[in-house]
Amino acid sequence: MKPSELSTRPPRWALLLCVLVWTAARAQTDEIQVYNAEIAAPGQFNLTWHNNFTPAGRQQADFPGGVVPDHALNGVPEFAYGVTDWLELGAYVPIYTLTSGDQLMFDGVKVRTLLVVPHAHDRTFFYGLNFELSFNQPQWNVSRYSGEIRPILGTHLGRFDFILNPILDTNFNGFGKLDFAPAARAAYNVNDALAFALEQYADIGLVQRFDSAPNQAQTLFAVVDLGSSSNGIEFGIGHGMTRASDSLVFKLMVMRDL
Repeated sequence: MKPSELSTRPPRWALLLCVLVWTAARAQTDEIQVYNAEIAAPGQFNLTWHNNFTPAGRQQADFPGGVVPDHALNGVPEFAYGVTDWLELGAYVPIYTLTSGDQLMFDGVKVRTLLVVPHAHDRTFFYGLNFELSFNQPQWNVSRYSGEIRPILGTHLGRFDFILNPILDTNFNGFGKLDFAPAARAAYNVNDALAFALEQYADIGLVQRFDSAPNQAQTLFAVVDLGSSSNGIEFGIGHGMTRASDSLVFKLMVMRDL
């Protein structure tokens, strides 16, 4: 979504909706988002609060001792700082999970560096590159350290946006064991403060040998954005389309310049 000129605070019901998502739970990911190459202005701090709840999901963890997605709430506050008009630094702390048994776990922290073409929202074609380093607890990842390389490619065509994030995840155990997890977004901007979108999130498997189609995670989200990345919310409902996916996932992001 393109930045809004609105100077008002996010609607009070945005916080209420976030609370409702929390209390309804008791997504095995901290962040369900397609990056659009827009960053905080130089010298500006921004907070994005991610929450993802899986009311109908996989009932087994991806590895022994891992988080069971079904009826789990995952989330993280994401703090960002605009260094220049092409560089943003960020930190996710703490990543947390509230399990179906009401157990609160702290899963780790992440730091990131986001490089983008300046003023992406004003360009027909835009691009960027995000690097992340994660420090994980045993229930979150089999590796103590992991990382992400996220290219950003997109175009604004009138009121439509088309964005691709061909993500590569790594546990720093070799090129062939990079995991390919692409994300894509097609959005229609009603105006500067309202957009509707379809987002696709996938996990295809290791680059040395992709998983068979039924074993690939494939989730399609219907999304609505209100406000902007500096002052707004994003809510989505996702449906898993393969047996390796969670059947139903809700996501909520609340964004606010500090």
